[in-house]
Amino acid sequence: MNIIISGKQMDLTEAIKGAIEDKIGKLDYYLHPETEVKVTVSAKKARHTIEVTIIPISGPIIRAEDSEENLYAAIDIVYDKLNKQLRKYKKRLQDRHKSNESIRFEVVDIDVDEDFEDDQENLDIVIKRSKKFDMKPMSPEEAVLQMELIEHEFYMFRNIDTNEIAIVYKRKNGGYGMIEHE
Repeated sequence: MNIIISGKQMDLTEAIKGAIEDKIGKLDYYLHPETEVKVTVSAKKARHTIEVTIIPISGPIIRAEDSEENLYAAIDIVYDKLNKQLRKYKKRLQDRHKSNESIRFEVVDIDVDEDFEDDQENLDIVIKRSKKFDMKPMSPEEAVLQMELIEHEFYMFRNIDTNEIAIVYKRKNGGYGMIEHE
């Protein structure tokens, strides 16, 4: 596993890098040796944020982040989140393999910036961020799994049955919804 550690607006000591490598290194049980793991550590005021993105050789991107006053506590929490996601993904793969169903994933990470300026006098719409990505066909169930793995509220995908773009999302009252083109 190739761990790339970077700091935003802070210098990382060897102790911090060592703690991150030791903790994240425990996930190698689930990952291919060539898997790339990007770790970004940042600090704002008294809060430390750690973001970890696992980019596997094949399969979905897995991401977790946490902010705490204590950086080492944040590292532990992110490790627990990643470990839970990887166990869930591995179990899902084993279940699919046993039932002889196919499973397809496109390595995609969707990031939404919700900091839109709400200016009542000037109704100009400002798009803060735009992303493009390639979508391979997948079933709605696979799209929900991918959405859960990257911990987002929605996920856009190409439906394998209709070859149309669709969106799955988490419903406020539980369960999932899907939006399709008519």
